[in-house]
Amino acid sequence: QVQLVESGGGSVQAGGSLRLSCASSRTTYRRDCMAWFRQAPGKEREGVAAFDGVDRTTYADSVKGRFTVSQDIAKMTLYLQMNSLKPEDTAMYYCAADTVGYGCGSLVLHWYNIWGQGTQVTVSS
Repeated sequence: QVQLVESGGGSVQAGGSLRLSCASSRTTYRRDCMAWFRQAPGKEREGVAAFDGVDRTTYADSVKGRFTVSQDIAKMTLYLQMNSLKPEDTAMYYCAADTVGYGCGSLVLHWYNIWGQGTQVTVSS
């Protein structure tokens, strides 16, 4: 079963940038539908950005124009470039894969069956 490992989280001031990485354990390419989710303390996990493994991306309204999801197939890695960060972006960020494909491109949590351990992002004002 594929495993996902996130990295790149940290602490940054408002207006700053971070790039999160999600490395897949796959050794050969397979199109997986991928997404980033986040969960702030006391809140439900929410979808942030999804990538269908080809060219379609989906973003939550709260991050449109600030976050960009992309994939490096050669490195089997998914990225989330986060610019103009706000304190409300503070959360644990999770990478997820939908290896079945029913929810490809979706930000609906239950479609995703493989999850990473998360990486913390903290934005101070």
